[in-house]
Amino acid sequence: MQPDLPPLLRFDNLTLGYERHPAIHHLSAAIPAGALVAVIGPNGAGKSTLLKGVAGELRPIGGHIHLPEFGRKGIAYMPQRSEMDHSFPVSVFDMVAMGLWHELGPFSGLSRAQRDRVGHALEAVSLAGFERRPIGSLSGGQLQRARFARLILQDAPVILLDEPFAAIDTRTVDDLMHLMLHWHGEGRTILTVVHDYNQVRQHFPTSLLLARELVAFGPTAAVLTDAHLARARHLSEAFDDNAPECHVEEAA
Repeated sequence: MQPDLPPLLRFDNLTLGYERHPAIHHLSAAIPAGALVAVIGPNGAGKSTLLKGVAGELRPIGGHIHLPEFGRKGIAYMPQRSEMDHSFPVSVFDMVAMGLWHELGPFSGLSRAQRDRVGHALEAVSLAGFERRPIGSLSGGQLQRARFARLILQDAPVILLDEPFAAIDTRTVDDLMHLMLHWHGEGRTILTVVHDYNQVRQHFPTSLLLARELVAFGPTAAVLTDAHLARARHLSEAFDDNAPECHVEEAA
């Protein structure tokens, strides 16, 4: 972690969930500007829920998410691949060009300069020549490269990635990890849901360990201890999905 930097995102007694049944309880943490954070924990720990809350897809049940001054317009969110309809009839070029949505009006077409930027983004993820391919024809790794190309065009200071390296080939993982580290080097703030703890130890300076509540947050070496991981497993196994609604302060 980089304690000398001011917090960019802050969670104050945050509770998130679905139909008032909490998936995350009373989370308090501050994410510094420019941090590269692995969001980790057992299955069902609330990792994806946290990213959805930051992205604005879930309203807090209680507590608050304090966003940076630029708000959610400066946040790029990539959900899990399983949440995307691969059968939708759109070309790779058009899908990647959606990363320019913030620059385009409702009836605007792409300028020559914008088309060139889409091409450069595809080149950056080794998909030059795939422009006219339908997304349904792509392999899992190729689709993930295209999704990263779309993020390049969003050019956001805050990036949320939900399991970006799941079920793709090693070469693609290495290439996309290199791109993510490049973004970090540019000073962007990145929260990434990761399951591979070896990847976390190797690439992520900071980790946030969840098990429906905060278990540990800080430098990765201090978070990924046997004691913390055992506590996370215990909390996850003990959680009652049929627990009553969480009575906490209502979000403003």
